[in-house]
Amino acid sequence: MDKEYLLVDGYNLIFQAPELKSLGDLEHARARLVDLLINYAALSGQKVTVVFDAHHVPGGTRRELEESGVTVIYTAEGETADGVIERKAGELAKEGLVYVVTADYAEQRVVLGQGAYRMPPAEFWQRVKSLSLNAPRSCEKQAERYLEERLAQDIKEELDAWRRGKSM
Repeated sequence: MDKEYLLVDGYNLIFQAPELKSLGDLEHARARLVDLLINYAALSGQKVTVVFDAHHVPGGTRRELEESGVTVIYTAEGETADGVIERKAGELAKEGLVYVVTADYAEQRVVLGQGAYRMPPAEFWQRVKSLSLNAPRSCEKQAERYLEERLAQDIKEELDAWRRGKSM
């Protein structure tokens, strides 16, 4: 049993992580999270799946995509991320070690009962930072690749206002 899996409750992590929540735009936060998970998967060797809840989206259908080795799942209308993660945790626990990143206490209890390990968001961010710091110098930290990380705050605000159609 040497396989390791990481299941991430996408929106739960976004709303728990100041790094992502502060972006203010859900689409941008999702893309940023997926980019961080791609980097994490490459450095950790874990098979990573992130699940985004779409159970309140009328007529929404389940979508599953692969993005650079990370599985991204958007649930269907009426299907919760918790339900998908709990099912996958039970299935994958038979194949290897499973870690579930969520701050949801009820979900943590369910996955523990299925043989998976819970990982609170703060612990996950510690692992991300630790892996990034210990990575070979040729592996650039994902966040540094974004232009916005190198811009002055007033320029960021102006560009954000422009993007939203409001001039400052």
